[in-house]
Amino acid sequence: MIDNDEAADERPSKSALKRQSHELQDLGEALIGLPDAELDALPLPEKLRDAVLLARRITKHGGLYRQRQYIGKLMRQIDAEPIRAALAAHQETKRRQALQFRRVELWRNRLISEGTIAVDTFMQEFPTAERDVITQLAAEAQRDKAENKTPRAARELFAVLREVMNH
Repeated sequence: MIDNDEAADERPSKSALKRQSHELQDLGEALIGLPDAELDALPLPEKLRDAVLLARRITKHGGLYRQRQYIGKLMRQIDAEPIRAALAAHQETKRRQALQFRRVELWRNRLISEGTIAVDTFMQEFPTAERDVITQLAAEAQRDKAENKTPRAARELFAVLREVMNH
């Protein structure tokens, strides 16, 4: 009798299996939402890749629901850890890019609003930047903003800052 109890303790509970199944189905749904290039970069079995591509084409709610269930079933048959790791790395890359974009945006806004003081601070942090170019573009962007013109100089300043800050 003790052997049966020990065997029961080693098996995951019904709730744990259900949670695992839902996690895998959610992972499959994340695959459906990925762009083609990112999906192609993932180590997916062909059957799963085909199921994901088919799910993207399905428009009917019931059909899409069934396809998601099928993707979840396929996910349970494979080791999902490499896929999970690749998706996590992808999310981390996107997060870093968003942070970098916000950082460049903040510097651009600061350079436009504060002028020379902000240029001095920027040059201390990024000494390889071309001071004259940044000063000129910031001044032009200030004028464009004051005259309600299109923000051409602000866009150019953003591009210059992004180049400097990414190197």
